[in-house]
Amino acid sequence: MSKLFQYLSQKQFCVVVEYLSSHKFDSVAQEIAGFPTVIALADRVHSDDDPSPLQIAQQCPIDIEKLIHFSGKARDIADFEQFLHQAKTQGINNLLLLTGDKLKQHQSGTKNIERTRYLESVNAVMAAKHKGGFCIGVAFNPFKYAEAERDAQYFKLHKKIKAGADFIISQLGYDLDALKQAQLFLKEHQYRQSIMTCIMPLSLGRAKYMVKHQVAGTVITQHMLNVLEQEKQQGKTNHIYLRCALQILICQHLGFGGVHLSACYKPEDQMLLAKYIEKYRHLSLVECESLWNDHWQIKTGKEFHPVLENDSISVTSMQILKYRNLKFMHDALFQSSVARGIGFFIFKAQFWNRSLSMKALLKTEFISKHHIVGCESCGLCRLADTLYICPETCPKGLANGPCGGTYLDRCEFGDRECIHSVKARLAKAVKQTEILKNKLIPSVPIELRGTSSWKNWYLMKDA
Repeated sequence: MSKLFQYLSQKQFCVVVEYLSSHKFDSVAQEIAGFPTVIALADRVHSDDDPSPLQIAQQCPIDIEKLIHFSGKARDIADFEQFLHQAKTQGINNLLLLTGDKLKQHQSGTKNIERTRYLESVNAVMAAKHKGGFCIGVAFNPFKYAEAERDAQYFKLHKKIKAGADFIISQLGYDLDALKQAQLFLKEHQYRQSIMTCIMPLSLGRAKYMVKHQVAGTVITQHMLNVLEQEKQQGKTNHIYLRCALQILICQHLGFGGVHLSACYKPEDQMLLAKYIEKYRHLSLVECESLWNDHWQIKTGKEFHPVLENDSISVTSMQILKYRNLKFMHDALFQSSVARGIGFFIFKAQFWNRSLSMKALLKTEFISKHHIVGCESCGLCRLADTLYICPETCPKGLANGPCGGTYLDRCEFGDRECIHSVKARLAKAVKQTEILKNKLIPSVPIELRGTSSWKNWYLMKDA
């Protein structure tokens, strides 16, 4: 059993300190202000070509508890299986499994270059749980302010927990109300998993960088920038550690399992943070929150919220009609016992194994589905599990739900609305939200891509 698992199961508040591959491990603290520490090794945050966290882990002190990040960008389930084997060999027990933000060298599949695909965290969790012996963490972004994208995040969290997640780490954020809502969600659904919140000593430089580069999944408002600018002009730059200390203490009061601390790996920064934690440790939750609000100049409670033009978009009648028509066709042609029997009889013939026949079948399927749902001939059609909104139309190819990188329903890639927001909106309209919470959709094996999902469906169903 890992130390991290013991901390969480025994409700011992801990601090996970994030390191990038470029950081040095000259002095790694075993505690910060009395809280035990775990070091987290991030996966390809600085560069697409960063060394593997497992490789970096070998440079770390043996007696330091480690949490290894695994990002699914440009990886397949086979890559993850190899990662699990290597982790077992190295004695690594703690994993944080992430779909990952947009790969800097992402390929969209144009000009005969293969499309970049992303292994979903849900599928990675299932594989790690099946392997056994790991303490499995997942990410969750509660800082969503459009109704559909917020719903989609919570639908997917249901799936991550069902898949076998042992603990949850929130994305970076400062909205205490959103964090409290996440805690309430776990309590209402009687989930045993602990949640840790990702925090960072937020300087003006870091805040401006995140805004300029549109760092996926983070919310930095103009109010926050104004406060940080004002403090810098007044020479109160240490307030970034004061607020960070208050957020840690607030999370402890609220019953979080701990915090995931970013951009605070230097010993001198940790000492400054620890000084403020000790200074305010005696305060109650109410007192900590009051001081937090004072230092963020909170008056309405909306200062951490982005500006919403429209909080709730209605599903259209055409979207509902399309869903009902496609569901009717799917049930009639693929779900009934008669259809399955006929389909199996047709496709078991050797005729369909001939090259020309396979190409003609694949072309027919593509033509019939591409313009309607965006089919890319994945070979394992999941439309019935995604409300007939094709997961291949997500730039990352995600079927189980969204990544954390959306912003007010917009995809991280910036060129479209997130399909998972569309799907969440539709699910509520047609009363099919349970499928978005409970249906764990498997990864598409590489060998199936470029084959007919019709043939595969009938033969697999009756195999």
